[in-house]
Amino acid sequence: MEEQARRRALTTAPPGPLPVLYQDDDLVFIDKPPGLLSVPGRYEPDCVEARLREQFSEALTVHRLDLATSGVMVFARNKAAQRHLGLQFERRHTDKHYVAVVWGHVEGERGTIDLPLRTDWERRPRQMVCHDQGRSAVTEWSVTERLPDRTRLSLTPLTGRAHQLRIHCRELGHPILGDQLYADGDALAASERLLLHAEWLELHKPSNGDRIKVSSPVPF
Repeated sequence: MEEQARRRALTTAPPGPLPVLYQDDDLVFIDKPPGLLSVPGRYEPDCVEARLREQFSEALTVHRLDLATSGVMVFARNKAAQRHLGLQFERRHTDKHYVAVVWGHVEGERGTIDLPLRTDWERRPRQMVCHDQGRSAVTEWSVTERLPDRTRLSLTPLTGRAHQLRIHCRELGHPILGDQLYADGDALAASERLLLHAEWLELHKPSNGDRIKVSSPVPF
């Protein structure tokens, strides 16, 4: 069932070049569509990395977004920039902001979720909360809109674990709409795509250290 869901998601990404949000000699920001892998998969060569290299042959991967997640990604255009950007992500010198629509009425206006995560080896690619072996995962959230059956959240991950925002929202009691891995019932049926979008990314330019913030319009 999970493999079928994954293949359905792969078909949603439109063909063709990726929208470029910003570029200079060291880096390029693009707007990732949902349903496209960040890097080649075991059975799926089509991905952000491959498409971007048709536009920028020197493009080098720095970080990833989930298959089903859309929004801002940055790629390096040379090895020195890749090292510089990689260290920024590793040392948490980047700022990231996401928007999600979750199922139900979230109590309160803001909060912090601090739950360690690790791979659920028996159900890969799923991740799971594990207080014994999990790696630290922290997410700040705030409510930006309330609707009768759903809530729009602003999400700021302070760490960068796989599926962190998806699991943390589920553990909050409000799975992200359309999440084929962590939602079920009405929450899963409420959207054909995962309603999670990387709205902006802020980091230091490798060339001069200046801070740059690049945004992508939320498509839902």
